[in-house]
Amino acid sequence: MNASTAPRTIRRTMRAAALAAGLCAIFSTPAAAEVFPPDQPYMDNTAYAFGPADGLAASIVNEKAAVAYHQLTYRESGRRVDYATTTGHLTATDANGKPEASMFYVAYTAKNRGPWPRPVTFFYNGGPGSSSIWLRLGSFAPSRVATPDPYTTGWPNFPLVDNQESLIDTTDMVFIDPPGTGFSEAVLPNTNQTFWGVDQDAGVMRDFILRYLAVNPRPHSPIYLYGESYGTPRTDVLAPLLEQAGVRLSGIILQSCILDYNDQYPSASDLQRATDYLVSLLPGYAEVAAFFGQVTPPPSGVRSFARRMRDFSTDRYAEFLPYGPTFLGLANPPVFPTPAVYAQMSRQSDINVSALQAYLGANPLNTTLVPGYTIGGYDGRVSAPNDSPMLVGDSDPSDALIAKPFPAILSQQLPDYLKYTAPNATYVTLSNSANSNWDFSHGGLPVPDTLPDLLAEITLNPHIKVLVENGYHDLVTPFFMTEKDLGRLKSVAGIRPDIQVTHYAGGHMIYLDDSSRPRMKADLVDYYQDRRIRGAMRFAELPAPWSDMGPAGTP
Repeated sequence: MNASTAPRTIRRTMRAAALAAGLCAIFSTPAAAEVFPPDQPYMDNTAYAFGPADGLAASIVNEKAAVAYHQLTYRESGRRVDYATTTGHLTATDANGKPEASMFYVAYTAKNRGPWPRPVTFFYNGGPGSSSIWLRLGSFAPSRVATPDPYTTGWPNFPLVDNQESLIDTTDMVFIDPPGTGFSEAVLPNTNQTFWGVDQDAGVMRDFILRYLAVNPRPHSPIYLYGESYGTPRTDVLAPLLEQAGVRLSGIILQSCILDYNDQYPSASDLQRATDYLVSLLPGYAEVAAFFGQVTPPPSGVRSFARRMRDFSTDRYAEFLPYGPTFLGLANPPVFPTPAVYAQMSRQSDINVSALQAYLGANPLNTTLVPGYTIGGYDGRVSAPNDSPMLVGDSDPSDALIAKPFPAILSQQLPDYLKYTAPNATYVTLSNSANSNWDFSHGGLPVPDTLPDLLAEITLNPHIKVLVENGYHDLVTPFFMTEKDLGRLKSVAGIRPDIQVTHYAGGHMIYLDDSSRPRMKADLVDYYQDRRIRGAMRFAELPAPWSDMGPAGTP
């Protein structure tokens, strides 16, 4: 029996074994060290601009890049990976070959010495309007910024370290900056704003990936997408576009999801969605309250407590209906629980009355839960005194934790490590202009619901592997809402999607947590090697959607 006729489970086992052998083969020891070719620094003198009406003249667009050679030693095993970085621009072109945008990227590639081609994974953050700096310097590249998350000790002077959880031993990685971010700019007659919209953005990201795969042919490599935050609806829209363009995807990774914007921005005619959001956020908020000692008795663990809070939120849904519109600022007059209701909720959930009052009361929960402190939205465990310098110009300490250190380190890393300099431009980490001018309309709705797009991808490619990663303490994209959204796929007869949903201690940027990042790495290796992830929620285990949610096939 050959691999083409073997049952799928046997093929997966064979492939996993070969991949494991290939991973071992890409490592080298100091005794077998290769002599690297010389680095190829590049000074990019282009004066990139990032406003809505800005665009580059086609005559000055180029695809030059800096190339540098490095090695990463994994301390635990003593093994080493030799890899190259490529930093520069490629030109995304439309179907007629006309240039659309000059897109900045950083690629990490290792030589393949195994029997199977190395995967390549395309990474991007969200915003919308964010560059990929957060994933690239925080998650799985060969170097990362070492933060004390969820604490703030030493802020803002965090070191850049070799990343012992890098995925360079498993996949090549390409980090992409969309137009108007990083050093990426539209090409005239397009302007940056041409691509500031759900569908427009997905189209130009598709065209960049097509260009990368044309310049760096990977005819047999498994292709993956990794999107964080707004990068998750981007992935849902982008994936079927790539399939239709002839790129067969092996998998998509959705971290810290917002799959349906209508969950957080319901219309005035659908105010029950506000209660959906209130109740879906509650398990994550309860985890944050427990972190600060506001649950009595203290839970024995985050996983079991999350399960209990899911049940509480579901069983008591009707009791929260009066408070949903108030929670999202849509009620006039607002409606708040009485002291008796708070006491009852506390008895049922073990969440302290003071924490429930912070959640459902008139004052912002981020400044009410812990008196004298502001807690984070991206990671509710991160806190700072209300007079902390961290909060000057940034009301979210979990955002401030990285918003200053990451760009400072990038300014050193670009010329020193990546060998790329751009003396006439400033790297844009997050474009407020892109965010405020974004066209959120999609699929006939003013804000996107991308479950139909995810279903379209699953329909086009029934074997696509979907991995969904969640932080228990993320108050921006609640894990329980993600599960409820994915549960809408159960309304579609005849599909059995390969979905795994994982959970970790941590917030929106889960990988910042030193206890969770190694688990994420191990789970990702299992995912790439077609192994079931231990403890992951599977499709059959997803909860049913809330009663007012539509089926996955329609927004």
